[in-house]
Amino acid sequence: MLSAGAMLMFAVLLYATAACKSSTAQNTTPLPPLAQGGPRTSFADVVDRVGPSVVMVRAERRTHAPQQNDDLMRQLFGNRMPQMQQQAPRDQVERGLGSGVIVNSDGTILTNFHVVDGAEDIKVDLPDKRTLSAKVVGSDKASDLAVLKIDASNLPALALGDSDKMRVGDVVLAIGNPLGLQQTVTMGIISAKDRQTGVGDGSFEDFLQTDAPINHGNSGGALINTNGELIGINSQILSGSQQGGSIGIGFAIPSNMAKSVMDQLLATGKVRRGQLGIGIQSVTSDLAESLGLNDVRGVIVNQVQPGSPAEKAGIKQEDVITALNGALVNDGNDLRNKVAGTLPGTEVSLTVLRGGREQQIKATLGEFKPAEEEASSLGNSNNQDGSGVMGVNVQPLTPELASQVGVPASTQGLVVMNVAPGSPADDAGIRQGDVIMQINRQPIRSADDVKAALTKSGSKPALVLINRGGATVYQSVKIK
Repeated sequence: MLSAGAMLMFAVLLYATAACKSSTAQNTTPLPPLAQGGPRTSFADVVDRVGPSVVMVRAERRTHAPQQNDDLMRQLFGNRMPQMQQQAPRDQVERGLGSGVIVNSDGTILTNFHVVDGAEDIKVDLPDKRTLSAKVVGSDKASDLAVLKIDASNLPALALGDSDKMRVGDVVLAIGNPLGLQQTVTMGIISAKDRQTGVGDGSFEDFLQTDAPINHGNSGGALINTNGELIGINSQILSGSQQGGSIGIGFAIPSNMAKSVMDQLLATGKVRRGQLGIGIQSVTSDLAESLGLNDVRGVIVNQVQPGSPAEKAGIKQEDVITALNGALVNDGNDLRNKVAGTLPGTEVSLTVLRGGREQQIKATLGEFKPAEEEASSLGNSNNQDGSGVMGVNVQPLTPELASQVGVPASTQGLVVMNVAPGSPADDAGIRQGDVIMQINRQPIRSADDVKAALTKSGSKPALVLINRGGATVYQSVKIK
């Protein structure tokens, strides 16, 4: 029999042992999150879900090596040169790396135009270690987007989110293959919206800016929100070094713009954009005061292109456009993107301030044509209509082109898009970007005007008045 004291001691020891066992059992239980009901501490589940949708894109393109300089070789080898067997120039292979996003389980991939531009062979490395050949379904230089297709099915597709709903300060993740590494995830926020950089083609820009680290190889990769939705295609960075490393300023094409371009490329293989045919500039405080405006908003029309949809609709110089189809216009780029995002032939409603009074104007949009497309079409007819005699490809001056070549918006004439080497125009010093205003004192507005003016030269050199960067100068062109 145990005494009462021994019984008490046994009970105390038993309790202590049970307490130790209980403490050990608790240590094997998963710890609760560090923040309950507070800030999120991990995005691993989001990355696990969307990571398989981001791929590596490898593009190869061939370039011709420069031909061997015989004069230089003779200087180096002297009389031995004739005995040497001259090697034919070899093609060089350029290899580029980028990223892409699977947007449909049938193998449809969205990436950047500059990732696959000119590529003759494209391979896609999937996260599951498979490598498949890809073909370009369609590409659009103006937005820097391209759609690829691989022969696969049941792939994990990434859902597209609404980029318009993103706000400055929202957390985002960038997923891609930077600097040839395998898939990499970085985190940041939306630093700004509606950005223009002018770094690329610059035709249609409406970037989301982010401080999530983006480097070479991230191009074409995914920018996602915390719900795992695609809200941007990573496209550009600004860098403070020649190596192009990230300094926290990256740019992504908004998913809404990407979806519009992608849908058209998949449907027709090309992108059609609306155009009004006006020159515009943003309203400033000084301009608002001069025009008697109460608010600093909208854009001022500084030029209306003859025969354009804007002229037909009755839009005039000094009109201030404040909204398109009820959506406020913030600046010139905003209006341009809104118009370009609408199909040609669509009737739009413009809210216009004229003389301090607001009115609604209906306009049916024309079709925007890229500069190289217009130059190509005119170039094909140049050999027949007379401007080919000078050796230039030209196109009508538009407000957009006037801004690009640095001439006043009121300038009228033809923009020189190309000058053939050794041609009369080349001999006379005419350059790409010059605006031909007159030939033999006749105003030039079309290729037919060029032909008519040149026929009056006879054997005499043609007197050509051009505008170069805002300054006018005469050139004497000897027609061969």
